[in-house]
Amino acid sequence: MLLSGEQLELTSGNQAVVVATVGATLRSYAVRGRPVIDGFAADEVCPGGRGQVLMPWPNRVADGKYELAGALHQLPIDEPELGHAIHGLVRWAEWRVEHQTAESVRLRHRLMPRPGYPFALDLSVEYRLSSEGLVVVFGAMNVGSASCPFGAGAHPYFTFGRSIDRVNLRVNAASRLQLDARSIPRGRRPVEGSDADFRRERAIGDARLDTAFTELDRDREGIARVFLRDGISQLTIWFDRAFPFVQVYTGDTLPDELRRRQGIAVEPMTCAPDAFNNKDGLRIISPGETFQGRWGVTVS
Repeated sequence: MLLSGEQLELTSGNQAVVVATVGATLRSYAVRGRPVIDGFAADEVCPGGRGQVLMPWPNRVADGKYELAGALHQLPIDEPELGHAIHGLVRWAEWRVEHQTAESVRLRHRLMPRPGYPFALDLSVEYRLSSEGLVVVFGAMNVGSASCPFGAGAHPYFTFGRSIDRVNLRVNAASRLQLDARSIPRGRRPVEGSDADFRRERAIGDARLDTAFTELDRDREGIARVFLRDGISQLTIWFDRAFPFVQVYTGDTLPDELRRRQGIAVEPMTCAPDAFNNKDGLRIISPGETFQGRWGVTVS
């Protein structure tokens, strides 16, 4: 058996996607034969969160601890170097295929209650190729008897086939989160005047980013966008109002030095890092309540 599970191949025109059933992971996406996603091999354990689905929280929960309705919960610590719980509980779970066509696939996972997260969620992810590119739809339903904290995020890395230093970046965001030495937010700061101000397109250069942006500009339909450009090639990563934050990570701290700065992660998030504690963007989902969020990629 492949380490990333069953490989689900989608094609539409000159687009091709491979989704792995372990983690419902977006393992590869190519257009006209050129990789768009900086992914990984089918027989490789997913490194650096590449293409993974981050539920029921993205990013970190400080010390793995949080309080809800007067009860203190302790999550497993899976970022031992900083001492946090990171990126949710379903990255290494096997997801089942609910429906598949040549151009789309929908996967589902039942997250059962456990120590640290004693809540039940029915989770779904749909990947769909269209004439405008790749569309991803996240869904969740509380199927338990108690209200639960919830967040979601995606973790794709994007590539132009070389170091990201010469890639241009534009993030239409007025603010960023100020992080402490353990990568936990301690407030918001305007991007204006900072090294993180990418409201006007410019080369990434030697900027080291692991930055959560917010107060995003949106169009009339509520869509926010991040732009990456290398010469005449441009990627547009878009996401709807369900995602008020986006993390941009230049990969400087990846364990594999050969992968550093070869791709840039653009991570739509429904909430801030440590939202289980700071409540910034956190959703409390009541029994029977649902969540849905959409994001995607357009190549031009």
